[in-house]
Amino acid sequence: ISADKELKKPKKKSPKVCGYPISIFFIVINEFCERFSYYGMRAVLVLYFKYFLRWDDDFATTIYHTFVALCYLTPILGAIIADSWLGKFKTIVYLSIVYTLGQVVLAVSAIHDITDTNKDGTPDNMTFHVALSMVGLLLIALGTGGIKPCVAAFGGDQFEDHQEKQRGTFFSIFYLSINAGSLLSTIITPILRGQECGIHTQQQCYPLAFGVPAALMAVALSKDSTGSNRTPVPHFILVNTMLIGNSSLQLCSSSFAIKNRFRHRSSQYPKREHWMDWADEKYDKLLIAQVKMVLKVLFLYIPLPMFWALFDQQGSRWTLQATTMDGDFGGLTIQPDQMQTVNPILILILVPIMDSLIYPLISKCKLNFTPLRRITVGMFFAAMAFVVAAVVQLQIDKTLPKFPSNSEMQVKFINAVNRDVQVTAGGHDLPLKPLTVLYSTSLHVLFLCLQFEDITKKPEQGANAIRFFNGFDTALNVTVGDKEIGYILPNNMSEYTSVKHGDAGYWIRNDAGLECFVKQELGFGSSYTLLIPPTLTFGGKKILDIEPNTISMAWQIPQYFLLTAGEVVFSVTGLEFSYSQAPSNMKAVLQAGWLLTVAFGNIIVLIVAEAATLEDQWAEYILFAALLVLVCIIFAIMAYFYTYIDPAKIEAHFANTEYGEKERKKSLEMAKKASFQHQDEDKKGSDSSSDEEEESKQSKM
Repeated sequence: ISADKELKKPKKKSPKVCGYPISIFFIVINEFCERFSYYGMRAVLVLYFKYFLRWDDDFATTIYHTFVALCYLTPILGAIIADSWLGKFKTIVYLSIVYTLGQVVLAVSAIHDITDTNKDGTPDNMTFHVALSMVGLLLIALGTGGIKPCVAAFGGDQFEDHQEKQRGTFFSIFYLSINAGSLLSTIITPILRGQECGIHTQQQCYPLAFGVPAALMAVALSKDSTGSNRTPVPHFILVNTMLIGNSSLQLCSSSFAIKNRFRHRSSQYPKREHWMDWADEKYDKLLIAQVKMVLKVLFLYIPLPMFWALFDQQGSRWTLQATTMDGDFGGLTIQPDQMQTVNPILILILVPIMDSLIYPLISKCKLNFTPLRRITVGMFFAAMAFVVAAVVQLQIDKTLPKFPSNSEMQVKFINAVNRDVQVTAGGHDLPLKPLTVLYSTSLHVLFLCLQFEDITKKPEQGANAIRFFNGFDTALNVTVGDKEIGYILPNNMSEYTSVKHGDAGYWIRNDAGLECFVKQELGFGSSYTLLIPPTLTFGGKKILDIEPNTISMAWQIPQYFLLTAGEVVFSVTGLEFSYSQAPSNMKAVLQAGWLLTVAFGNIIVLIVAEAATLEDQWAEYILFAALLVLVCIIFAIMAYFYTYIDPAKIEAHFANTEYGEKERKKSLEMAKKASFQHQDEDKKGSDSSSDEEEESKQSKM
């Protein structure tokens, strides 16, 4: 077996602080840095797909969930490598290098200047950026997925058998570190994305948003590197799982059991209690018992992916929902991707409350709130969160503009002159006062027989679309903030310009020295046409094309609260349950099985979203909620029939039984050998007596 040499050494006790091994504090710090890196990158990923790579909402969502699924499919590979080859520690270090490399590649892919040969701010070779992005995401998925099952199990290994309470507390602290990293990264990374950077043109700074997580991953890697036995700190305990058994060997045993059962499918062969018992002809009973334990838990995991199908839509559907909402929180501006910070904030609040208040209170009420019941309640909370999301979406839909279909033609008339005009539409004469608008529609705009295209979709990323119509008799130069629009000829319209929310200012000048300054307070996602009249005395008339977003992002907080409450009682419990029910040499594999449910959950999102083909987003939310309620009922029934086990006792029982059988066989062999020796001595004694008698007869003769 190719294994770490240090794993063959006797297990040493780690120095303790407040009753906890000092090594776990380094593990928690490492996890904080790694989770900052992962969640920071993921927070802006769907917006990177939509606004940098220019993918539509559905395709961006599809690739996002494909990436997340891949991140949770690779843990099974990392677990097998850790339990069967390198050990947990080396697996963490080596795959962290791959992880860091992937983050760097992704950051480089977001630099638009690399292929912007004409310096217009748009990459000229988008295929290059897409290919580099996919390579980076693939390396990240391999790295983060490979170390996921190892870190939690490695932390559990640092405790001795009598420290069961401390181990349970560690899993809560471990989960807090995950969400502390997630919290800071989802606050900081969107701020970094909002900065403008670039060599030739200033664009949103995705390279910085991806580069900072890459730096944090490098810090996490350095923390891993200090954990070797060559340094006195942090005294990691390296458990030799390969002396106990091999996870790949256990997987082979189940394969052999299936084949052997198929060969003996005839009714003439007696049935066995469990199908794994058909492997006892080749494998020992302890190994078979360990595989039974793992399969029993994995069967219970089958319904769990549905929870993650809802949970991971925070980073896709819920973030896209936030782009159509008002991000003004009493003067504080929140970006759509920053709403994801609500989840880790609530985690940091709810985990201590659950551990120190809710669970003890339930226990005092003598209610048997078992881990599997907690998981069931968590799924129900998640379903209710999506019902709330659907209600919020219904309110948002009422505020969104209704754009005409391809077969429709809508028109609005704007009078940009200082006199009354008569408009004839559909056989009716309609008077139009100066500097007013007559709404018949919204796709095309007619300015006294001049036709201009109107906006056909909501402005992106909560920005506002502003354009100017020059009703003055000379060309005008318009400046929006620090950005110069350029000259607009008389009776002509400028292109739409993207303007951030807040107070905006427009300078309007002509070559004769006339100028005026127009102020406007902008919300999120609105569109205006500014009419510049023949005189600049009052600065122009603002015509509203698209209403700003009016539903506050604060209305997403209730759905985040319900989903986070569900996560606390579902995920934290699941981590501890997976560790407690796993045999000693398959803890990482069972952790990987738990993480594998996340992968299948994201695959469910892809399947349901594509198969359902629902036009209304609120209907899709209700569909996911209904599916989770159904799965919740199925899981509750399965949990009712589950019997909790103590893997250590079962392994000790089989180990003692096998030891006793070996001793009995050894005693029998020794007794048998002694019997043979005694028979040989009797035979020799008999032969000696016969020789003496023969000699005596010959002497007498």
